Amino acid sequence: MPKVDHHKNIIEVQGLSFAYGKHEVLRDINLVVHQGDYLGLVGPNGAGKTTLLKIMLGLLRPDRGSIKLFGVELADFQDQHRISYVPQKAGAADANFPATVYEVVAMGRYGRRGVGRGLNEADQAIIEKSLRQVNMWEQRETLIGDLSGGQEQRVFVARALAGEPEVIFLDEPTTGIDPQSREEFYKLLRELNQNLNLTLVLVSHDVERITKEVMHIACLDRHLVCHNSPEEFLRDSESLNVFGEKVKVITHHHD
Repeated sequence: MPKVDHHKNIIEVQGLSFAYGKHEVLRDINLVVHQGDYLGLVGPNGAGKTTLLKIMLGLLRPDRGSIKLFGVELADFQDQHRISYVPQKAGAADANFPATVYEVVAMGRYGRRGVGRGLNEADQAIIEKSLRQVNMWEQRETLIGDLSGGQEQRVFVARALAGEPEVIFLDEPTTGIDPQSREEFYKLLRELNQNLNLTLVLVSHDVERITKEVMHIACLDRHLVCHNSPEEFLRDSESLNVFGEKVKVITHHHD
C-alpha cells in the first residue's frame, strides 16, 4: 500500500472561489492533498471539477482564495517539473500526426530539460523507463495516430512520467476507451500510486468505479460537499443529494 504522509501537503486550497463572468462555478473551496494520496474529484456535470483542476495547475486564476503547491504560493511556484497533467481526451490524437510514441514521450523530457537543450543518455534512459512502466516500449516506433485509445492514454501517462513528477493530475482519462483498456488503465494508476508513491488527482464522472480505486473522494457541487474516504462517501452518498436526485451509490470493493 502507498504511504500517505499527512505531514507533507502537496496541494493546499484555501477559500477558493471562481466564476466565468457572472456564472459562479466554485465557492469557498478548502482542500488539502497529502503526499502519496490518490484523490478522486467527483460531482455532477458543471460542478467545477475540471475548473478546480485547471486552477490547481495555474491554467486559471481564482477570483478569491489561494493555492499552495509544496508549501509555495502558486504565483511564486517555479518547480513546474514536480507536477504533470494528463488532460481530458488526451488520447484523441490526429491519425496524421507524424510523431512516434517515443517522440511524444520525449516531449515530457524536454519540459524538464528546457527548450533548446538536447537529450542526453540519462534522458533517453528515463524515456525508456517511462515507456516500460506503461508497457508501451515495444510500440515506441509506432505513430501515435495508429494506436488504440487505451494505448494512446498510456503514452500520454508515460509523457507525464518522463518529467519525473511527484504529482499527476488526470482529467477524465478513461473517457472513450473500451472496457478492457479501462481496466488496464486503472491498474496502471494503482501501480503508479502504490509502487512509485506518486500522488494522483483524478477527475471522473464514473463515481461507482473510482470508489474502488482511490484513497479519498472530494465531491464538488460548486462548493466542497465532502472530502473523505470512499467508504464514508458510499455510506453518506444518499444524503449528499448532489447528482440531481437522491441517489445511493452501491458498489463492492475488490482486490
